[in-house]
Amino acid sequence: MRIIIIAFVLLVSCNPSNEKPYYNFETHFEKSNGVETATYYQTIQFYEDLANAYPEISIQAIGETDSGKPLHLVTLNPDGAFDFHEIRKNKRILLINNGIHPGESDGIDATMMLFRDLVNGHITPPKNTVLTTIPIYNVGGALNRNSTTRTNQNGPKSYGFRGNARNYDLNRDFIKCDTKNAKAFTRIFHLVQPDVFIDTHVSNGADYQYTLTHLFTQHNKLSGKLGGYLNDSMMPKLEQKLTKKHWDITPYVNVFNNLPEKGFSQFMDYPRYSTGYTTLFNTLGMMIETHMLKPYPKRVEGTYELLKSMIEITEEDGEKITAIRKEAPLELHKSKYYPLDWKIDTTKTSTVNFKGFKGERIPSEITGKNRLKFYRTQPFTKDTPYQNHFIPSLKVKTPSAYVIPQGWHNVIDLLKLNQVKMTPFKKDTTLTVESYKIQSFETKKAPYEGHYSHYNTEITKEEKEITFSKGDYIISTKQYAFRYLLETLEPQAFDSFFNWNFFDTILQQKEGFSPYVWEDKALKLLNDNPGLKEAFEHRKKDLTEFNNNWYAQLDWLHKQSEHYEKAHLQYPVYRVN
Repeated sequence: MRIIIIAFVLLVSCNPSNEKPYYNFETHFEKSNGVETATYYQTIQFYEDLANAYPEISIQAIGETDSGKPLHLVTLNPDGAFDFHEIRKNKRILLINNGIHPGESDGIDATMMLFRDLVNGHITPPKNTVLTTIPIYNVGGALNRNSTTRTNQNGPKSYGFRGNARNYDLNRDFIKCDTKNAKAFTRIFHLVQPDVFIDTHVSNGADYQYTLTHLFTQHNKLSGKLGGYLNDSMMPKLEQKLTKKHWDITPYVNVFNNLPEKGFSQFMDYPRYSTGYTTLFNTLGMMIETHMLKPYPKRVEGTYELLKSMIEITEEDGEKITAIRKEAPLELHKSKYYPLDWKIDTTKTSTVNFKGFKGERIPSEITGKNRLKFYRTQPFTKDTPYQNHFIPSLKVKTPSAYVIPQGWHNVIDLLKLNQVKMTPFKKDTTLTVESYKIQSFETKKAPYEGHYSHYNTEITKEEKEITFSKGDYIISTKQYAFRYLLETLEPQAFDSFFNWNFFDTILQQKEGFSPYVWEDKALKLLNDNPGLKEAFEHRKKDLTEFNNNWYAQLDWLHKQSEHYEKAHLQYPVYRVN
């Protein structure tokens, strides 16, 4: 019996199934000689194999996307520790988001190679920076592969589609969070709480010599020491590091079908966009924008080198980044006013030593009209005006708190998802608050990302005493989510929840009047209120259209009476000043 047991142990120990499996960490991109990009399944399998082979790598599935599949978060920490609460105590965290537009696949392949090279010792991993990545954010789009929809793009052979499983452009969904993808991203973002965020893209609005362009979040909007560091230190350091590696880079060329050398402005990344959203939590954000007409291998290599350089900067400036990020909320809370929208500061202009190609407008052989034509055989370098300074076009006095009735659960759920601290009233509570009425707004005539969004919103204010119910929420603005609260709850903010239609039910009047009944009541109202009668006659005299519209006159009088419903156009979020 003893001999049999020994033989069995030897047999099991020699069984190949117990040997550590062999993994080939050559990416699909490399195997194809730079012609192809990895599929969704190849990408996830690659990271799972990395995690199996190296204890410094972790991969976890978090949440669900509109495709029914989860988002994945991959973490590289040489210490082998993956508790983000502990990591944040003494290290910085950099988050790379790939495949938000899966046809723009450069970052997918570059990040796979980067993580492999860091963990296998080809590149020395940073000591004080933990790397994280969402390998492919738009899972549904990545599964919807084709070879034709990227009309202007020079490779890869096949790729994913821009729209997600419900045809949303995910880089317009961060603040409104219509998709499961965005909700899962929000969970990941607040779990990780990155110091630096990078989103990888490919774009083309004109032809020029650069493979790489950078799109940092707008520094005036980021404000204070954080914005100053981004514009005056981080961005120049990135350009210098890439120049030493013989990679030319320029700010994102924000033009469409035009000549860049005439000058261009910085792109304003509002909170609908990834870096606009991450900025709300004082994260230093940037997008990599490679030029889609450049060969695919060169674009992937450039993305790889840019990511390496950003890791180096995060490592070198780590303590400074931590310090200014901690100061940022204090700076914000000291300010009496918060900017809700921005415009270009025309008094300040930077200069870019731009490397372009000669372009001109020539007659089109198709339309007969002038078309834009670039000549790659005629490169040039020219000082080009670049407007990257913005000033507020609209400000609001910062409240000490907001109050939101519990019935607006769709908004409350998003606030909770974004780690907003809220306190429910334990009993009915009466407060003096500032109240908004929606005075006017315009609405887009065409659908945009599932909405007919509003813009040019105007409000009127009044102070009033309101009794709120037990279970309604009061929300202090002195918290981690300060910017998020102002950008979503102030109706005039560019990407406010009001402008994204979250409160559209207040725009519809629920009760009205029958003219034949109201005529008599309105006459009594006028006779009993001489001041109102004078205002009514004055209005008819001054406004011809009003004078010629009997129904508009009756409606105006109804809105001045006690019968007019208080909920109509009443913005249901209140400010405590």
